[in-house]
Amino acid sequence: MDGIREIAVIGLGYIGLPTAIMFANAGFNVTGYEIREEVVEKINSGKAHIVEPEIDELLRKAVESGNLRATSDPEEIREKDAYIICVQTPLREDKTPDLSYLESAVRTVAKAMKRGSLVVIESTVPPLTTVKMAKLIEELTGFKAGKDFYMVHAPERVMPGRIFKELVYNSRIFGGITPESAEMAERLYRSFVKGQTFKTNSTVSEVVKLMENTFRDVNIALANEFAFLAHQYGIDVFEAIELANTHPRVRIHTPGIGVGGHCLPKDPHLLLWPAKEDFGLIKLAREINDSMPLFTKDLLFSALKELNVPPEDATIAVLGLAYKGDSDDTRNSPALAFIEEIEGDVKAVKTYDPFVPGTSGSVEEAVENADAVVIATDHTAFKSLDWESLGKLMRTRILIDGRHVVENPPRGFLFKGIGRGEF
Repeated sequence: MDGIREIAVIGLGYIGLPTAIMFANAGFNVTGYEIREEVVEKINSGKAHIVEPEIDELLRKAVESGNLRATSDPEEIREKDAYIICVQTPLREDKTPDLSYLESAVRTVAKAMKRGSLVVIESTVPPLTTVKMAKLIEELTGFKAGKDFYMVHAPERVMPGRIFKELVYNSRIFGGITPESAEMAERLYRSFVKGQTFKTNSTVSEVVKLMENTFRDVNIALANEFAFLAHQYGIDVFEAIELANTHPRVRIHTPGIGVGGHCLPKDPHLLLWPAKEDFGLIKLAREINDSMPLFTKDLLFSALKELNVPPEDATIAVLGLAYKGDSDDTRNSPALAFIEEIEGDVKAVKTYDPFVPGTSGSVEEAVENADAVVIATDHTAFKSLDWESLGKLMRTRILIDGRHVVENPPRGFLFKGIGRGEF
């Protein structure tokens, strides 16, 4: 493995921690670098700070083997054979990328690395970023990229709830600043990756990752426009999509309250950021998807009006804060955007999410004396709720389904769902 035995993983979040666990359980000596002291302490005690199937068992195995330990001391990641950077690259309020976390991580690595080190950026970044970070390392160290150190962009391609399975079986792309860099990274990741692997240059790798998520975002925007039309035509868009998808060359995505997570709301902006011009479609899709919490608000307020409930007197229960079902991940969650849209216009907002701390203790507690329930996350637990019993706790029986969780609207409720124009 090119002499690689000691690895430092920079950033121990939703991607960094699982990646560190995989390398540790593959037999490498892994040091996880994380600036949050409470996270370091928890990981070193064998407990994960994120929710993910299998993570507690796999983390415990990695820590007890002695192959994984976390630290917030940069001195403890000096002279490692490989550095894997898994830090966030969020958007600023003006939708431009904030690369300060990445640059800080690269500067930390530059101070610690040795001649011959492999540096891998797993973070999703705008095109040409890896080349720029390689030049930054050259400036800080005096090393020559491709000769004295090796630099690669290897984007993560996993989905929360399936991370450990997909880390093993999904295909991976290794974009090197030189062919030798990509080769080295591919051999390293082959220690646990069983899916296909592909080598290219770093800019192609960056663009491929952004194209994947932009494709999904544009497809979801199209599905959301179909949902708008379904309300006009009085049909169920989900039935229409299911039938359309029987065509062998059609695969329409699912409409809903909005697009969340660390990828889809951000990556189209990263793709366009270095470009001299954009061509309209990608940006328009983003605007459509960003508008869905407001569309959900319109459904809610039209229901309140139908039952003569003044919004300023209404208590709204929102079920789900995570952006994705059976996850605790609230990054860019449309549920939070929806709450922000309605908070100033209603009397009170109550929330319940079985995976997110700080919400009501139970769904019953959340819906008690509520005038409307809005389903904002497709948690499995929400698909089997007893609406007859929950309705008895409510003051007014309004149900707004933002995630197509309710197949058959319950009796006694005024029901409105995104794309459910038949009601």
